[in-house]
Amino acid sequence: MQLGKLLGISWIALALACPLAQAAAPARPYQLEGTEVQTIPSKILHRDYEIFVSLPPSYATSTKRYPVLFITDADYAFPLIRSVNRRVSDHGKKLEEFILVGLSYAKGDDPVHSRNRDYTPTDTTGNSSERPTGQAEPYRQFIEKEVFPFVAANYRADMSRKVFSGHSYGSLLGLHMLLTEPQMFNQYILGSPSLWYDKRVMFDMERSYAASHKDMPAQVFMLIGSFETVKPQSRNPRYNKESDMVKEMKDFEAKLKSRHYPNLSVHSEVIQDEDHLTVFPALITRGLFWSFASK
Repeated sequence: MQLGKLLGISWIALALACPLAQAAAPARPYQLEGTEVQTIPSKILHRDYEIFVSLPPSYATSTKRYPVLFITDADYAFPLIRSVNRRVSDHGKKLEEFILVGLSYAKGDDPVHSRNRDYTPTDTTGNSSERPTGQAEPYRQFIEKEVFPFVAANYRADMSRKVFSGHSYGSLLGLHMLLTEPQMFNQYILGSPSLWYDKRVMFDMERSYAASHKDMPAQVFMLIGSFETVKPQSRNPRYNKESDMVKEMKDFEAKLKSRHYPNLSVHSEVIQDEDHLTVFPALITRGLFWSFASK
């Protein structure tokens, strides 16, 4: 007490003055600056969906319109793409600015159920009690007829320059759109496409498209990790156990090129030392430079 008296303050006052003795301030959620969450009630799907929107740094001080990148699995991919873009763009010197739109899952749905239902082109559950799959076409219509008009009406978006990106089932959805309405997007960044799905049904869809079309107006960039193949002799657990997704992607690329569509550009890349779960950051970085590299 002598020290407290000498300083003219009590030990209680000392404790209040000490930061370690004070209670921590109430925590607040982390927010991404310059982002918005919008809800779109779908009349087509009879469900509500959220979209995440990130506007470019110059948006508030300009009057220009920006190209738009639409990404599936937004809960994971949206913050990652936003961070990668800001890290590598060097204030617009390396990458052109764009509006990022994240396509999230149906509100109230389990994310796995939502993506399995909305991103797959055919129903593989039959009459079983499993949750249905195979609603990629109505989901495609939701994007085209409800998401696109919403974005066009609420943001300075250049809807003549739309880029799609997805990974795994997200790329399966992208391939469905490519083989249904290829002009829906100008460019497709497709990572680790699940071409094994439903006994390689996308190869059947490709044959059907080729039988009735003379052109496929789109630019396609497919990427995959080098471990997404099958090597039974290897003990490395990063290799796929069943599906040789690398071969399937190369086969699909070769099939598209064999059609000689006058306005189709197809390119693929195998990214070394990446597997199905680790490849996305590397592939989206390459995809951003492919679509938005400054001239």
